[in-house]
Amino acid sequence: MSNILHVSVSCIESILDEPATLSKPNKRWHLAFAIIYCSRALHSLLNKKNMKTSKLPLSTPSFVVLDVEPHLAFSNIEHTSLTEVVKKKNLDQLREFGGVAGVVDALKTDAKNGIHGDVEDIARRQEVFGSNTYPRPPAKSFFYFVLEAFKDLTILILLACATLSLGFGIKEHGLKEGWYDGGSIFVAVFLVISVSAVSNFRQNRQFEKLSKVSNNIKVEVVRDGHRQHISIFEIVVGDVVCLKIGDQVAADGLFLDGHSLQVDESSMTGESDHVEVNCHHNPFLFSGTKVADGYGQMLVTSVGMDTTWGEMMSTISRDLNEETPLQARLNKLTSSIGKVGLAVAFLVLVVLVVRYFTGNTEDENGNQEFNGGQTKANDIVNAMVRIIAAAVTIVVVAIPEGLPLAVTLTLAYSMKRMMADQAMVRKLSACETMGSATTICTDKTGTLTLNQMKVTKYWLGKEPVEDSSSIDTHVLKLIQQGVALNTTGSIYRATSGSEIEFSGSPTEKAILSWAVLELGMDMEAIKQNYSILHVEAFNSEKKRSGVLMRKTADNKIHVHWKGAAEMILAMCSSYYDASGSIKSLDDGERMRFEQIIQGMAASSLRCIAFAHKQIPEEEQEIREGRQKLKEDSMTLIGLVGIKDPCRPGVRKAVEDCQYAGVNVRMITGDNVFTARAIATECGILRPDQDMNGEAVVEGEVFRNYTPEERMEKVDKIRVMARSSPFDKLLMVQCLKQKGHVVAVTGDGTNDAPALKEADIGLSMGIQGTEVAKESSDIIILDDNFSSVATVLKWGRCVYNNIQKFIQFQLTVNVAALVINFVAAVSAGEVPLTAVQLLWVNLIMDTLGALALATEKPTEELMKKPPVGRTEPLISNIMWRNLLAQALYQIAVLLTLQFKGESIFGVSEKVNDTLIFNTFVLCQVFNEFNARKLEKKNVFKGLHKNKLFLGIIGITIILQVVMVEFLKKFANTERLNWGQWGVCIGIAAASWPIGWVVKSIPVSEKPFLSYLKW
Repeated sequence: MSNILHVSVSCIESILDEPATLSKPNKRWHLAFAIIYCSRALHSLLNKKNMKTSKLPLSTPSFVVLDVEPHLAFSNIEHTSLTEVVKKKNLDQLREFGGVAGVVDALKTDAKNGIHGDVEDIARRQEVFGSNTYPRPPAKSFFYFVLEAFKDLTILILLACATLSLGFGIKEHGLKEGWYDGGSIFVAVFLVISVSAVSNFRQNRQFEKLSKVSNNIKVEVVRDGHRQHISIFEIVVGDVVCLKIGDQVAADGLFLDGHSLQVDESSMTGESDHVEVNCHHNPFLFSGTKVADGYGQMLVTSVGMDTTWGEMMSTISRDLNEETPLQARLNKLTSSIGKVGLAVAFLVLVVLVVRYFTGNTEDENGNQEFNGGQTKANDIVNAMVRIIAAAVTIVVVAIPEGLPLAVTLTLAYSMKRMMADQAMVRKLSACETMGSATTICTDKTGTLTLNQMKVTKYWLGKEPVEDSSSIDTHVLKLIQQGVALNTTGSIYRATSGSEIEFSGSPTEKAILSWAVLELGMDMEAIKQNYSILHVEAFNSEKKRSGVLMRKTADNKIHVHWKGAAEMILAMCSSYYDASGSIKSLDDGERMRFEQIIQGMAASSLRCIAFAHKQIPEEEQEIREGRQKLKEDSMTLIGLVGIKDPCRPGVRKAVEDCQYAGVNVRMITGDNVFTARAIATECGILRPDQDMNGEAVVEGEVFRNYTPEERMEKVDKIRVMARSSPFDKLLMVQCLKQKGHVVAVTGDGTNDAPALKEADIGLSMGIQGTEVAKESSDIIILDDNFSSVATVLKWGRCVYNNIQKFIQFQLTVNVAALVINFVAAVSAGEVPLTAVQLLWVNLIMDTLGALALATEKPTEELMKKPPVGRTEPLISNIMWRNLLAQALYQIAVLLTLQFKGESIFGVSEKVNDTLIFNTFVLCQVFNEFNARKLEKKNVFKGLHKNKLFLGIIGITIILQVVMVEFLKKFANTERLNWGQWGVCIGIAAASWPIGWVVKSIPVSEKPFLSYLKW
């Protein structure tokens, strides 16, 4: 036995001793052969030994069987070579692989049924070829946003002020107490940078999440003979992917089957011309390109980083430093206020210097500070330091640091909430622009309707058919052929008893379902009897699709057309009647059919017609050579009416928009009668509105108007029927020229120009093509018009919240600036120190921004007209509110400044604390006033905003800490209960003042209209 084993071991050694020159695949083969050979050799030796012994073994011999299948499954094709063949469009090398069919076999897939798609199969393919993902560039770190915050001019001015204040403070008071003012400005700067950086960092993370959601495209693949939708990231090499107009090609691959497939490769090559893809000359498809026309199926040959698109995308990071129009206006406003502050500070500096050197200032003992040559140089320097510190304090209070932060917080918060309300924001500026929208141009199918289509009517000749058994056999076969062969949809049934699954567009699914379930169509059998010669794919301009095919049995060629009823009717010269006879279609008969179509359309049905023609033998060769479908002298097979019910709640959403001063216009490819019926049902059109025929117009009519006529009539149009994408674009351009802010919904590839042209492009998340989504600003995830109305509400809310905060912030700034200026000029000192002003200006405003920026939309927003884009940011109503509150605060605080000590019988230090405390509490009470710009009841809905109440609570607690416990840092004295009561009483008076002021009417003409911020 030992000798046998010795021989076996030496044999194994000789087999395993592989030559170094072998390639990687050959090494795998060599290893597999060695394992199989050795296991068989050992097995046979053990069997011989067992045969010699009298006893049979109780157990089978133990040996290891290694599954080498995963490594050898795709061994007859080199994946790197295949990737290069596709990337370089190398047809010659593709032929060496055995053409597309050879690649299909090598990748262990089926051109018709796809891969098996079980877990093991997918895992093995991902292991060998990789997954359809690519590494993203690293996300920007938190410190990146900290550095960005430091670049802000406001922050740089504050840092300069802090440095000056720190230096002068230490010079005047020594290090122990002199660092308070400068140190506090540094702390405040640190706080504003932290809040800003955290906010921008979180917003960046949110964009990253949104980017992942928007990149997670659903792709239709065939696996195990079953069409199914999967994530683009789940695609593997060997998958059969279905492509139609508007789809993004999900990976690199080869064309398998299809018709009239044209691809837009501009994202890869920069060339705008569409590239035709077919079996013979160009079967290559590239990831990231878009299907421009036709349909087809492709075999995936490489995924992820093996594709050119993957390599390119892994180096691109989305730029999120987009400045919205409102942010730009606010930055301008901030810098304007900053300039005013600098001017006032300079004026104070001059006045104080003049007062000092003219002997109008006194020291703590009541002596004149400056006595000409008798005054020491050190005293003059200290006095100058104090004067500069007062000027610095005024600069600090003048700059509204909270404004840019408020916009960032508002936009970030509203984006997050809009996502929950089925709207994904792709461009931040769209949030604001939507608040100014004056008109919405919407699609019908899927947006106003449910997109759940069902055939409810069928007319054969001039008679409606109730029972399919009454249809003539020949006509029935023609209908079945027209449905089965002229479709981009498909039918799948797992087993004979299981339910049938239909895939394709909603219209295709409705027709297929009707043909299979009611007419008994067998799609597979029909396809086997005919070969398709040429296809004209459906698009939104032609509104029809046709197929040229040859019958296998007799080689005769037939043409089938399907499409919009009036378009197909115009191609016909005869029709089949109920008995199956062909009748001539004269003018009288044609008018009768038009009435039938109009009758169906008036019942909100989408009308589709089928037509057929057998090509005469003498024309057959010409048709085959030209690959052109016959378009005249067709025979009408029948008409079907498809019902697509309106979405529940759409009428209310339309009425809400109209009540808010936003006109809703419907632009559809359906005929005039269907469009009018649906528009009336949705509330876009009143039953009596279209008396003069100007409210409803056909796309062709609108297109043929002169530019002057279009501009004159565009405002009156409510419905545009039988429109092409060009008509939609023309409508948007006209409305914009008339001064409208236009929002457009779109789902098709051809809608892309209109979506880009519009002020706000809204694409559909379910039915929308990838091209439409990329051209849009906001994606409506549930395709529902009610969500469009919600986006409108959020747009107004963003603008309204920012206006509330501006009013609140400017009240603080105006009051503090005037108080310090008047006190500095008249008394030579400032009652509010730099620390106190920074506490008010930064901490309160940061918290205030958070409180007012997170107010949710209310129904009141939809009761006001749209906000004009050129309207001033600070409206007359805001000026009225903020000036009233600021004047009250100025009057009270200046009274306290000059008479407070005698009124309350307190020391100067306690009086300064009373001024500071009253000022802060005035802002707390005024924050409630800022919640409503026009409404008197500022407490409505307060209980719903827990964040607002929480922030008010935090502010009050921090103020108590500031006054009672941070005596040296904040330069305050402790107050007794009575003094606290006085402060609260004075501050609370801002509520009744706000209530009274809101009764004062304001003019329409903008106050300070020359300031266009």
